[in-house]
Amino acid sequence: MGNYIFALSEQVRRHPVSYRNRFGIELAGDLYLPADFHSRDDWPALIIGAPYGGVKEQGPGVYANELAQCGFVALTFDASHNGESGGSPRRLSSPELFVEDFHAGVDFLGNQAGIARDAIGVIGICGSGGFGLSAAQVDPRIKAVATVSLYDISRLHAEGFAGSLDEAARRATLQALAEQRWSEFASGRATLGERGAPLQIDADTHPIGREFGEFYSRPRGYHANSSTQFTQTSAQGFMNFPLLDKLQWISPRPLLLIVGEHAHSRFYSEDIYAAASEPKTLQVVPGSNHVDLYDRTDVIPFDQLQAFFHDALQ
Repeated sequence: MGNYIFALSEQVRRHPVSYRNRFGIELAGDLYLPADFHSRDDWPALIIGAPYGGVKEQGPGVYANELAQCGFVALTFDASHNGESGGSPRRLSSPELFVEDFHAGVDFLGNQAGIARDAIGVIGICGSGGFGLSAAQVDPRIKAVATVSLYDISRLHAEGFAGSLDEAARRATLQALAEQRWSEFASGRATLGERGAPLQIDADTHPIGREFGEFYSRPRGYHANSSTQFTQTSAQGFMNFPLLDKLQWISPRPLLLIVGEHAHSRFYSEDIYAAASEPKTLQVVPGSNHVDLYDRTDVIPFDQLQAFFHDALQ
C-alpha cells in the first residue's frame, strides 16, 4: 500500500517480503538493507515490531530506516490479522499469535543469504515490546532485546491501566465478553472494540487519548491500515495468558528498556526492569512522552540502540 510516514534514506534499500508463521498465516513485511549490503557477507539483523494497532509503514519503518544506515539489516512486519498480513477475522489480536510473529521473523531472517543466524535481535515498540520480550523468553535465537515505550498488553487487559480494574469491574468485563462470544457465533461477524486513538481532539480529550490521536489520527502518523481497533473478544485471551512471567529466562542475553521521561506508560518499563535479570539497562529519554519515541528521530536514542546491538550481536 505504501504511504510511509517517513522518507527513505538514499543509504538504504527497502524490499517487500512475505513469509508464513507456524499457523500458516502469511505475514507482509519490509526488509531494509544497508546500501552496501552483499549476500556473501554475514550481517547482523533486527526484527522491529509495531506499536499495538500500528503497521510497518509507521514507527517500525522509522527505526529500520535509521538502523539500516548503521549497518543492520532490519525486518518490519504487519501483525497477523492486521495491516497487509493475512488472517481472518480482520483486526483480531492474540498473545500467542503476536508473539509467534516474532518467532516467524527469526525463522525468515535466519534463512536469508547474507544474514548471520547468531546475530539476530529484536526491537519492540509499545505493545510489541511485550510481544518481543515474550518471544525472547523461549527463543534463544533472539540474542538481544530492546523495548521502546513498552506496554504489557496482557497486564493492561487483566488489571486495567495502572491497576484501575477492580474485581467487580473485571467480573463485569468477563461476563460481557462471554455474552459477546455468543452473539458473534450467532452472527458470524466479529465486532470491533472502541478505537484507541480518538479521531476528534478538543479541550476535553483525555491527555493519553490526545497523545495517541495526535499521532494516529493526524498526518504525522496516519495510515489507513492502522485503525487502533481490535475485535472485542480479543481481550479474553490477553486477560487469561500473561506475556511476561518468565523474564528471567532471557538472561544472560542483554535487555535494553527505553522510555520517555514523561511517558504515561513509564511504569511498565520500570516494573519489567525490576523483574528482569542482568544484564539489563533502563534508559529514560529526557523531556519525551510515550508517543514521541514512535517517530521523533531527534529524540529517539539511536546512538544507544546502535551501540547496544553492536555489542550484543558482534
